Amino acid sequence: MHAPAIGVAVSGGVDSLVAAFLLRQQYKQVFGLHFTTGYETRKTEINRLKDQLKMDIITLDLSEPFENQVVQYFLSTYARGKTPNPCMICNQKIKFGVLLKQAQKQGADYLATGHYATIVNALTRPDDAVPHPRLEKSTDKNKDQSYFLARLSCEQLSKILCPLAGFSKYRVKALAEKHGLVPVSAKESQDICFIHDKNLASFFTQKTGRSPEPGPIMDIHGRRVGTHTGVYAFTVGQRRGINCPASEPYYVRRIDPFTHTLHVCFKKDLAQQQMTVEQLVWHDTRSDARPDNTSLEVAVKIRYRHKEAPATLVCQVTSGQVLFHQPQNAVTPGQAAVFYHGDRVLGSAIIQ
Repeated sequence: MHAPAIGVAVSGGVDSLVAAFLLRQQYKQVFGLHFTTGYETRKTEINRLKDQLKMDIITLDLSEPFENQVVQYFLSTYARGKTPNPCMICNQKIKFGVLLKQAQKQGADYLATGHYATIVNALTRPDDAVPHPRLEKSTDKNKDQSYFLARLSCEQLSKILCPLAGFSKYRVKALAEKHGLVPVSAKESQDICFIHDKNLASFFTQKTGRSPEPGPIMDIHGRRVGTHTGVYAFTVGQRRGINCPASEPYYVRRIDPFTHTLHVCFKKDLAQQQMTVEQLVWHDTRSDARPDNTSLEVAVKIRYRHKEAPATLVCQVTSGQVLFHQPQNAVTPGQAAVFYHGDRVLGSAIIQ
């Protein structure tokens, strides 16, 4: 087996910086890839990255595919009254889609990133008995980002690396300090990278030319309890911004974008015993491993910081039903449901 060539995605943050540094210690052929989306507030100092890592870094303008495949998906999903996760789509379509192909064009056998997740494939565990690649949680469970990679296909998993799988965030920062690795990007963002002022309604108007339309706020008994200024400012489970007088706070239960109606309830009425999912991505490609027409006991996350909930999954090819053992709050259409067995990601789907 020839020595692999590794392309590593570098954003300028500490995680990708340390990931690139670790790969440089392990492999001879390593080069960097930095891509722009057109939404950056300032230019990343690529030359400083090159000097620190002592390797070539290729800069790619991916603004067109990012706009078409991430931003437009985000807008169209919100327009249907659902709440998308743009980071997962970016990973699936841009980082491990377009960027992976660009890395391969430059001669890379694998693409690495600074995600906190464990990838099992032919390079990371060549002696592993399981013949297909898989995704598992990272060592640092508090920082684990396997949720965000759960929409990747087995083919994508076979071509990627996550060098920080066995590291804690504390250890990454300590390693950066020890070796004089200084991030050149701004503080890590916890928000949507292309909406800088956190004003979704304003962004939607700017992109679509349509202003948010006011509409009724209805409770579970069909009574109008107020008026909102636009459904795009809300997501299921949200409390902030409803501003309707009641004996206790209202939460968003459902959004109807076609009638511009916001359906609300008290917290005790927010929980759901089951949900329907679609667009199933299953990581175990063996024909006898898919739960088609059968039930499978899983632990499911319905958003990133959600505590995994025991559930029964019943699948029909690319869709399915999830029956929670205990009712779950704020089951949000458009978000990803990720199915786990212990530390292993079995697959994922979109909440319908």
